Amino acid sequence: MSLVRWTLTHIAPVFIVTSPVTSYADQIWSIKKSRSSAGFSLDIPLIMLVSSILKIFYWFGAHFDFPLLIQASVMIVVQIVMLHVALQNRPPVGAQHSLNQPFSEANQGGIMVNRPLNFWQWRSRKPYWQFLAYYTLVLAVLQFLLGNRPSYVAIQGYVALGIEAVLPIPQILENRRIQSCKGFRLSVLVNWLIGDLFKMTYFFLSEGGIPWAFKLCGLFQAGCDCYLGIQYWMYGDGSRRSGEESKSSIRVA
Repeated sequence: MSLVRWTLTHIAPVFIVTSPVTSYADQIWSIKKSRSSAGFSLDIPLIMLVSSILKIFYWFGAHFDFPLLIQASVMIVVQIVMLHVALQNRPPVGAQHSLNQPFSEANQGGIMVNRPLNFWQWRSRKPYWQFLAYYTLVLAVLQFLLGNRPSYVAIQGYVALGIEAVLPIPQILENRRIQSCKGFRLSVLVNWLIGDLFKMTYFFLSEGGIPWAFKLCGLFQAGCDCYLGIQYWMYGDGSRRSGEESKSSIRVA
């Protein structure tokens, strides 16, 4: 048992540090290869950048394990590259697929509902980088003013990790809305679940200092990923539903 624990706790940090690259490199390559980011949600880099930048400042107060700090730094680099590639290859105005689904545009009966001030829906590239610069600057000022207060440090941790933990929820809601997991690859789900296994092992068995914010938010995200697995089992990838509709149309005919 101790050998298994030692193996997992030493392999898990390597997996955690490299996970941003292994998780998103294929997506970046796919966008560059197809020269189109149609169907890709710009909210993914938004969520991960907001969370990861805040995690960097959180480390100065919490001093959590160094591999988690490295992971946040690597994630920022990967997501900046992804955002740059996605903006360079975004589809033209009026294209069928939105860059910002599922957060930015609630498609209700074909009516596109925009966010206030068109947040993260801008057609120009410059506002995206300006927002990230101002966001980082504000966090730096708050760190200087409040960084030595335990209550502020705790808020940093739960906000940063809470934002990251809700990443699967839009996919869950979309699957529930269309009663299908069409477009959601099984390989991605398997990768997420394996990642949850390594993270939970590292969070709870590591001898280093892992704050409870990581553990609680990690458990929530793992629960969401498991529910995605249940949805995939319930709905399938859409082929089952298409087959049933085809049979129904044949019977009606």
